Amino acid sequence: MSDQLGFLREFVEPWYKSLARPREAQEEVTRKLVLSYAKTEYGKKHNAEKVERIEDFQDSFPIMRYQDLQPYINEVMGGRYSAILAEPVVSWVMTRGTTGISKLIPATKTHLSQILSAGARGLINFALRNDLGVLQGEVLNLNFPSEVGVTNFPSGAMPYGYSSGTYAKFNPELGSARLVPRQEEIDSLGGGVTKKDWENRFELVYQRAKEREIRSLMGVAPVITAFARHVRRKHNVLPKDLWSLKAIFCTSVAKIQTNYAPYLRRLYGEVPVVELYTATEGVFAQQLDEHPYVCPNYDVYLFEVVTGSGLKMLHELRDGEWGRLIISSTLFPRYDIGDLVESMGKGYFRILGRAKTLTVIEHVLFNIFTGRIFRV
Repeated sequence: MSDQLGFLREFVEPWYKSLARPREAQEEVTRKLVLSYAKTEYGKKHNAEKVERIEDFQDSFPIMRYQDLQPYINEVMGGRYSAILAEPVVSWVMTRGTTGISKLIPATKTHLSQILSAGARGLINFALRNDLGVLQGEVLNLNFPSEVGVTNFPSGAMPYGYSSGTYAKFNPELGSARLVPRQEEIDSLGGGVTKKDWENRFELVYQRAKEREIRSLMGVAPVITAFARHVRRKHNVLPKDLWSLKAIFCTSVAKIQTNYAPYLRRLYGEVPVVELYTATEGVFAQQLDEHPYVCPNYDVYLFEVVTGSGLKMLHELRDGEWGRLIISSTLFPRYDIGDLVESMGKGYFRILGRAKTLTVIEHVLFNIFTGRIFRV
């Protein structure tokens, strides 16, 4: 048991240390990222080799949105990965299109490694703080398909799929916590996302898992609720009648604790709902404790925020201060991820939603008329 605990703590200890000293962690991440960027044509163009401090990095590299990245991604598709990447592409993943059409994102070996290690933190941290039993059973797989189609790039044909399924396929288990069904079974049904496609996918999940020792599930919150409705409608049972879950790990949408958690507990039982802030481009933060917020992976990504009073580092935000999140990763420098983030004080944050006018209006009105529901 002691060996297992030591192994698990190795996954989360760097995160804990970065939360205790975010400034130092962000300086170290900047140093590592700049060394990586210096290997790319984009990095050389912006004098990465001369960057010594975060301020130098901000002066040399502009903030970019996906449309700014598109010419460089096109070059990567054409076989010139060094246009903006330090490593060759090992897979292509696509977004769910929450801001319009789906976007294709290249994935490198380092990116996938960071996705898997950072993604495991939410599960392992919960296990260490609450119940190691969550690692002993099986995990319900409600991920999107990892194979949607094949694109014929000038560099050759390469399959692509949704990021959640792709990452699940690369990491099907953690210790004895295995996915049910396996991602390959999900993919065998095809890459469609129509209502009928999801009904077929949900039925496969139900049939494979109904008599298994499912102890947790991880997925996009709307998909988790849709699966429960499918089971109730077609089989006249609820997930809580089938399994004794220890936790639900929710990703990829805002307002998980306020909009989804109460409903999920009615469907799946009175169990903790653990929030993870993930996107196709990375696993950026996860819930640390009982507070219904997330804490960033300062040791993996660089976080900046464009606020009403100017550009700040994420860890510098005052309680209640918010703005547009800028993330630098092993893939892209200073990428405008398209989300709004708010500091809840003492190192905790919440994602308000996509950076749209309606989100801003809702947030301002919420604070004016009700104040914040949760405080640290």
